[in-house]
Amino acid sequence: QVQLEESGGGLVQAGGSLRLSCAASGGTISIYDMGWYRQAPGKVRELVARISDSGGSIVYGDFVKGRFTISRDNAKNTVYLQMNSLKPEDTAIYYCNADRVLSGLRYRYWGQGTQVTVSS
Repeated sequence: QVQLEESGGGLVQAGGSLRLSCAASGGTISIYDMGWYRQAPGKVRELVARISDSGGSIVYGDFVKGRFTISRDNAKNTVYLQMNSLKPEDTAIYYCNADRVLSGLRYRYWGQGTQVTVSS
């Protein structure tokens, strides 16, 4: 079972940047699609960015609009989310996700989340 631990969240002013990290243990992330999701108070969890196991396919939420970049370093068993031009509406808990389908079974793991707060 993969354990995921997010870090890098915090308080930042609008227009600022943060870099989130998701370190995995208990297994290799190289066989998983990895993603970042976020959930703001009173809202449903939404996809921020997702990167395939090889890194060859990346999907971003519509709201990202070129401001965020997801990347992965399989050798370090870590996934990153570089967030630039942050807005107050980006305030949320950001969760790391590992996802894999094998023989019809889905294996999905979540981290505990890291708080991102953007002040205006």
